[in-house]
Amino acid sequence: MRTARVIPALLMVLLTATGCASLADRFPVEFPDVSVETAAAAAPSGGAADVLATLPVKGRAPKTGYTRDEFGPAWADVDRNGCDTRNDVLARDMTGETFKPGTHECIVLTGTLNDPYTGKAIPFTRGQGTSEKVQIDHVVALSDAWQKGAQQLDAAARRNLGNDPLNLLAVDGPTNNAKRDGDAATWLPPVKAYRCDYVARQVAVKAKYALWITQAEHDTIVDILGTCPGEPVPVDDTVPGPVHSTGT
Repeated sequence: MRTARVIPALLMVLLTATGCASLADRFPVEFPDVSVETAAAAAPSGGAADVLATLPVKGRAPKTGYTRDEFGPAWADVDRNGCDTRNDVLARDMTGETFKPGTHECIVLTGTLNDPYTGKAIPFTRGQGTSEKVQIDHVVALSDAWQKGAQQLDAAARRNLGNDPLNLLAVDGPTNNAKRDGDAATWLPPVKAYRCDYVARQVAVKAKYALWITQAEHDTIVDILGTCPGEPVPVDDTVPGPVHSTGT
């Protein structure tokens, strides 16, 4: 997240030179053997309500076959900046961070989290018995994603989903534990003022990874977004990745 994204720019130049500028505009990174229809350029932009309207509404699929390992190694360095995803998110979401010497500002030792879920300022200190006070939440829980389309994605797409900064927030540990794998119909942040942001992020993630929502989830999100007309989906500044369907 702290490194420049130079490869997409170089590819854009090459594609433009060969007369493929329109394709390059939509898909700045080329993925072999991935059709235009299955490559996800990024999360959509615009109003969350408009993006919500594009999501399929279906029932929840069985949880059969789900394990955390289906989404790859926890906190893999998917952006190849030399830092694992957990520390990237801690550094992004906290203030006043200090880092372990010799780690090129990768391993966060201390900081303060202004927790969006509870509104509390939480001091963070890395170590046994203290690190768990600040946890990294998958805004769209991986189990929920699995039951709403992710089991049909290939391993690379699921690995991206499990480590995508768009789907990750540093939050209060006990509150994250209480959420478990709830969707918007079963769990919402205690701070009501944050709920519009929260469901807008869920909508963005589900659109990016071609996931669906249940009717109860849809109706809850509609109600929440009705309190904040024009709420945008969050900006997705991650490198685009492929979304493959396994066809199962």
